[in-house]
Amino acid sequence: MPASDSMAERPRQAAPARRPRRKRDPEGTREAILEAAREILAKDGKEGLSVAQVAQRAGVNRGTAYQHFQTREQLIEATTAWVSENLYRAVFEDLKFRNLPPVERSTNALPLTEHIVEFAMENPELGRAWLFELLSSQRPASDKFWREYESGFQKYAETEFAQPGIDAEVASVVILTASFLWPVWIRAHARTAKERQQMAKRFARELLRFCLHGTMRPEKYPELDARISKEVLRRGPG
Repeated sequence: MPASDSMAERPRQAAPARRPRRKRDPEGTREAILEAAREILAKDGKEGLSVAQVAQRAGVNRGTAYQHFQTREQLIEATTAWVSENLYRAVFEDLKFRNLPPVERSTNALPLTEHIVEFAMENPELGRAWLFELLSSQRPASDKFWREYESGFQKYAETEFAQPGIDAEVASVVILTASFLWPVWIRAHARTAKERQQMAKRFARELLRFCLHGTMRPEKYPELDARISKEVLRRGPG
C-alpha cells in the first residue's frame, strides 16, 4: 500500500479548541479590590492594609492592583468614600431626612442617631477608620455624609428652635465621635444581640436628651421633653 494511501486512512485529529478570551472588566476588578480592602481594614485596621495584601486577597496580580490603586493611601481614601456613601444612604436616603426642613430634622433626631449607631455597630473598624480620616482631613466638606450632616446642623442652628450661638462644626464632631466610639463599649459589655440593641437605644435616647437641653430649646419641644423625661424615669439609672 502506498504511503500516501496509509496516511489518508488515518483519522484526522481535531485541533484543540481555543479557550474564549476572558473579557476585561476594569470596574469589576476595581470593586473586587475595594471589597478586599474593606475586609482587611475591618479585620486588621488601617495599619494592616497594603496594596500587595489586598491584591492577594482579591485574587488579582500586583500589577493589576497597582493599575487601580498606586498607594495604600488611595485605597484608604476609596474605602472611606464607600463608608461615607453607605452611611449617607442609611441615614438620609433610607429615612428620607434629606428633604426635611431643619426643625423637622431635630424632632426626628432619635431615629437618625439610632441609624448612625446601628451603622457604627455593623461596621466598627470601617466606621472608625472613616471617622479618623474625616477628622484628619484638610477638606472635610468633600465627604458626602459630613457635608450633609454638618450643613443640616448649621441650618438648624439658625432657627428659633435652637439655642443661640451653637457651633455646628463642634457639635457635629462631638456627636459623630461619640456615635462611633459607643459601639466599642457595647461590644465589651453586651453579651447578646438583644443587649447590644438595647444599649444602642440607650445611647440614642441619652444623646437626644443632651441635645434637648444643650443645642435645642426644650420649651419649643414640650412633648419631646416630656417623653424623654418619662423614659429616663422609667428606665432609672444605669
